[in-house]
Amino acid sequence: MKFSPLSIKQQEFSKSMRGYETEEVHAFLEKLADEFDTLYKENEKLKRDLDELDIKVAEFKRIEKNLQDTLLKAQDSSSRTMESSKKQANLLVKEAELKASQLLEKAREQANEIRDAIIRLRDEKDFLIARLKSIVDTQSVLVETKVTYAGAENPKPRKADESKDIDLNIDDIVNKIL
Repeated sequence: MKFSPLSIKQQEFSKSMRGYETEEVHAFLEKLADEFDTLYKENEKLKRDLDELDIKVAEFKRIEKNLQDTLLKAQDSSSRTMESSKKQANLLVKEAELKASQLLEKAREQANEIRDAIIRLRDEKDFLIARLKSIVDTQSVLVETKVTYAGAENPKPRKADESKDIDLNIDDIVNKIL
């Protein structure tokens, strides 16, 4: 049987001759009912508070689980981002190294082309100088021969050995042209 403050107050006892003082019993039951009522109300309030706290604890546990999930996702995302950044950085470095080696190779090729062009131009210059010397030499021999034979009736052809003085002059002429 469950007790309530009202059931305690309304409790009736059978009467006997040698029983307790009825007034005292009723006064005691009245005090007991009041105390029981206070404890009962306090117990009900504590039950409600406990239910509210259980709800809050459940909510906090849900929040904690969400926070843990979020933290794990953030850590995972952070590590993936770091890995991705490292891969991208390595890719950029490799790409830069490749471009640098390509530029270096291209510069070497251009340097070789320029060197070859310079060699060709030097050879061409030497060839042109030789041709100019030959032309100037031939022309000077022709001019000298015409000058020499202009006044004489029997012209004598000139030998190549006699043109040494002219060679020095030819070199000077070629140097002045260049």
